[in-house]
Amino acid sequence: MPLPAELAARARDILAGRVEPVPTRDAATVVILRGVRASEPASRSAAVDTGPEVYLLRRKSTMAFAAGAYVFPGGSVDARDTDQAVAWAGPSPAEWGAVFHASEQVARGLVCAAVRETFEESGVLLAGPGPGSVVADTTGDDWEADRLALIDRSLAFADFLARRGLVLRSDLLKPWAHWITPEIEQRRFDTRFFVAVLPEGQRTRDVGGEADQVLWQRPAEAIELAHRGEIFLMPPTYHTLTELSACDSVADVLAAHREIVTVMPRAVEIEGEMRLVTT
Repeated sequence: MPLPAELAARARDILAGRVEPVPTRDAATVVILRGVRASEPASRSAAVDTGPEVYLLRRKSTMAFAAGAYVFPGGSVDARDTDQAVAWAGPSPAEWGAVFHASEQVARGLVCAAVRETFEESGVLLAGPGPGSVVADTTGDDWEADRLALIDRSLAFADFLARRGLVLRSDLLKPWAHWITPEIEQRRFDTRFFVAVLPEGQRTRDVGGEADQVLWQRPAEAIELAHRGEIFLMPPTYHTLTELSACDSVADVLAAHREIVTVMPRAVEIEGEMRLVTT
């Protein structure tokens, strides 16, 4: 990917040691999946999963980072996401830390941020009254009030769950990838990617905030839209969609073996032109 002049100049300054890269912030991103159902021949009563589709939101053009890009729900870890009081069901923070090569505390924050940000940006909540259940409906004025309170940080995620008698369902998340923003960027994130299936009974909604448009799209179709210049995808989003496009169903995504390898694109000069590469 060729770099624009401003970033190319910054890349040269960093490579020459004239500028120090800014530190990263831990963040989590969740790919919400749903299967697309197609009717089978009349001789069979069931339906066939022809999906998957993924939920994408377009960041407002006024955003300081990734303005105008179509992304998955996600965001930075809040310091309170590491709260030991968060009710938890599923793989432990220690187990998640082993998967993502992170400390137990960081892993706790990442999983909590994944569930919290997904609710904030899509209305989907990966939590339930117990370890084998999930909230069936998150619509209504009371849910919306809590969502807005989480966004403005007047409500901690642990308090939100406790007040509603809910436990975080870490078993509804699958680890997918680990991307670090290139050193040339002014805002940098150390982001772990998760995938999760839209819980039965729940539905996404256009909740506004940092996004001005949302859509459900098959991964291959989203990539085609990007090739036609109709949507803009950041490299991690494009790469993730490419991987998901190889899966014929949601079940295939969940069954996919994932070895989490850290990827940090870097700037290199090729024949006098600064480019961003991932290898």
